[in-house]
Amino acid sequence: MRIAAVGDVHLGTDSRGLLRPALRDLPALADVLLLAGDLTRHGTPAEAEVVAREFADVGVPVVAVLGNHDHHSDAAAEMTEVLQSCGITVLEGAATTLEIDGATLGIAGTKGFGGGFAGKCASVFGERLMRDFAGHTVELAAALDSALAGLHTDVTVVLTHYSPVSDTLHGEPREIYPFLGSYLLGEPIDNHRADLAVHGHAHAGTERGSTPGGIRVRNVAQPVIGKAFAVYELHGSAAGEPVPDRSAVSG
Repeated sequence: MRIAAVGDVHLGTDSRGLLRPALRDLPALADVLLLAGDLTRHGTPAEAEVVAREFADVGVPVVAVLGNHDHHSDAAAEMTEVLQSCGITVLEGAATTLEIDGATLGIAGTKGFGGGFAGKCASVFGERLMRDFAGHTVELAAALDSALAGLHTDVTVVLTHYSPVSDTLHGEPREIYPFLGSYLLGEPIDNHRADLAVHGHAHAGTERGSTPGGIRVRNVAQPVIGKAFAVYELHGSAAGEPVPDRSAVSG
């Protein structure tokens, strides 16, 4: 299976047609396109319309999660409705299954949230604001775990906006790691032995990393991959172990 992915495209109302030419050859390169959040600049329904038209009818299924920018205008529900009306599946603590060439691909997704990484992370303790901050990640990680538990597919991919590991944050200031992701998102990825995890958000990070359990993680923020999308080739196996991916360039 060929998984195309990109995040942090940050489209505005003046971005109509910006990515469309680069998506023309997508069906020849990939079987599915994953959008790892921050699809818009300010999270308005008008911007969502641009995103929907940009990624509609590209010749492969499109699955997305929202990012922090997409929540800025408190219109996430409206954004989701606009995207789904154009055939884009939007996940939040949920999963979807696709059939590709006789095999099944399960995609579990959530925006995720911050909090930091093992040994240097926030906890659900103290002031209400801190408990709310850390607790939000706990809730979303639990929802991701439930979504993965419901999948019984040949290949499983996890799609988030915030990072589940610190590996792919290298290049970002360490002081802001707690605002870029959380190890809690990585635990269900390891527990359910996903084949691949992709995320965005870390514009100055690095593309490749892995969870403590050895699951490959890819930061597909557009400023990191430097192209319209990256493609990763995955193969299921009887043991459920992934094989090395092959990246392709487009756009």
